[in-house]
Amino acid sequence: MRELTRPKRLTPGARVAVVAPSGPVPEERVQAGLELLRGWELDPVVMPHVLGRHPEFEYLAGSDADRAADLQAAWCDPDVDAVICARGGYGAQRMVDLLDWSALRAAGPKVFVGFSDITALHEAFATRMGLVTLHGPMAGAIDFLKNEHAREHLRATLFAPESTRVIQGSGGALVPGRASGVTLGGCVSLIAADLGTPHARTGARGGLLMIEDIDEERYRLDRILTQLLRAGWLDGVAGVALGSWHKCGPYEELRALFADRLGGLGVPVAEEFGFGHLEGALTIPFGVRAELDTEARTLTLDRPALA
Repeated sequence: MRELTRPKRLTPGARVAVVAPSGPVPEERVQAGLELLRGWELDPVVMPHVLGRHPEFEYLAGSDADRAADLQAAWCDPDVDAVICARGGYGAQRMVDLLDWSALRAAGPKVFVGFSDITALHEAFATRMGLVTLHGPMAGAIDFLKNEHAREHLRATLFAPESTRVIQGSGGALVPGRASGVTLGGCVSLIAADLGTPHARTGARGGLLMIEDIDEERYRLDRILTQLLRAGWLDGVAGVALGSWHKCGPYEELRALFADRLGGLGVPVAEEFGFGHLEGALTIPFGVRAELDTEARTLTLDRPALA
């Protein structure tokens, strides 16, 4: 697995476009997020359909075509330096193939931030553009609005990425050891759902897999991990870091599942590392070469996430 292209870091005055590729966003959250971004001396702009609502499917922020058009326009605007998602939810998979990937590639690398359902876009930017992206807090999401630790780790990654080259996690070692590889991951249910689709990643060989999820019962996580194992998608993975598992059941029960499904890979596995759907979530860059040390609870990037 090769290291991907790093976009440039942000500087004061940079223009940031806010998009909603998935679920609908309350206007008050968007406005609060914009104020915080302005406080960082950024110039945020809201794309036209961010506050949209699908006329039939209430879980979507407008039509697939409108959500895709917003992301397309933001990325292809030469004055936009970064694109930050407003929230996750569901819907990114419905619009990802409506994007003109040739036009996005021609527009060049930019910073892209989001997590949860945005996993589908992290994977697409990796496989179709070869671009480093940031798995981090979103502009209209509670963690960005309410949690200073999450917000400041994202800010440091955006403006001074050398200061976050060593990411200090929490938790411990499910399987102790050190592993080096290129980071990838996100919501494990979205990774499994991507299997067999056009342009999907063929596997995690040589990668450091960072996975988490929300509101999945233990048997469903069992099925998801088993699917990845049976498909050979985890063959050759260098190491695994487990993030949060909010509303997925008691962690001790999940821990037994992870040991059963991942312990046989023969690679280091860190647990409760501190990214995903939890308060104070860390920003994790995808597409960079790094070393995972499960006992020191660190992810050390070979180079800063942004150039």
